[in-house]
Amino acid sequence: MRRRQVTTHIVALVMAVTATAAATGCTRLLDDKGPLPSRSAEPRLSADTAVRELTSALAAEGVTLDRAPQDQIVIECTERLTGRGEPAKADAALKSGFARARSDHGWKSGPDIGSTSLTLRKGNWTAAATLPPATAASPATPVTIIVNLVCDGARSKSGTGASPTPAAS
Repeated sequence: MRRRQVTTHIVALVMAVTATAAATGCTRLLDDKGPLPSRSAEPRLSADTAVRELTSALAAEGVTLDRAPQDQIVIECTERLTGRGEPAKADAALKSGFARARSDHGWKSGPDIGSTSLTLRKGNWTAAATLPPATAASPATPVTIIVNLVCDGARSKSGTGASPTPAAS
């Protein structure tokens, strides 16, 4: 019985490949159609809008973030926001800032990537941040806060000179 099912599946696969090849006129089966469209039905956001909304939501909770210069980011459709905060307040401020982005700017909860991470999603952008460690070396030592934003269809940059050139020997 199992052998008959396997044979049937193989025959069906061969027929599907043959039908596809015939329908396309035996042209290339794998044409590059460009980047995939956004998985979201929401309108696409510009990088400036996504960064502005997140920085304002987090600033309202006391977390000041700076946008990394584009020449330091190797991947297109990627933004990085960094800041420093008090160890005792950074965790709660980051959670409150993400909640404010949801309520004030329409961001939605993103995919669950663990209990020590926060994610948000809006349009073609996903934002992720790792919660600062609960204990710091010193209560007076600020902790680093990093929020990474990635849009759908990210591609490697080419020809921008963002990556270091290898040294000549």
